[in-house]
Amino acid sequence: MKGIDLEIENGEFVALMGPSGSGKSTLLNIIGCLDRPTSGRFLLLGKDISRTPNEELARIRREEMGFIFQTFNLIARISVLQNVEIPMMLRGVPRGVRRERAMKLLESINVAHRADFGPQNISGGERQRVAIARALANDPQIIIADEPTGNLDLKNSDEVMKILNQLHEEGRTIIMVTHNPEITENCSRVIRLRDGRILENC
Repeated sequence: MKGIDLEIENGEFVALMGPSGSGKSTLLNIIGCLDRPTSGRFLLLGKDISRTPNEELARIRREEMGFIFQTFNLIARISVLQNVEIPMMLRGVPRGVRRERAMKLLESINVAHRADFGPQNISGGERQRVAIARALANDPQIIIADEPTGNLDLKNSDEVMKILNQLHEEGRTIIMVTHNPEITENCSRVIRLRDGRILENC
């Protein structure tokens, strides 16, 4: 990254776009506290991330953020319901409470009927919806979405974007990497990168 000067407000839906190697994934990883900047300063929720202890970064990722990945990253050996429960389990939420919330999340995105299935036994579109439910498990304010429609057909891409748009309307901050300009029409801003620099921010 070179000379990045960027501010994202609470409640924005921001798309990061650019060719492979442009720096969008690196920027997303820094915003998501998965990587630290090697120079400069990154403030998140009032905290200077470059000076924040690893334990606090883990808490921020666990409690303040939800992550959605292109490859879903569901655990194959456990059920759909148990996958959604994992973030709450890591936070110490009692089993009965987390199970009830996980079911409500699956119901909200129309995959509750797959709760007892293994991830390998449901469709790609259903897997991504389960991944969204998992991202929402701890009710985060910030959603980090890395190519959330990248492995989906048009119909399932539309379904996923409807869910993300609804989350944005509820007031959540969404930062999304995508190659597809068609899914950015409801974004607050589109930031285009090339060679580690911001070309457009509008």
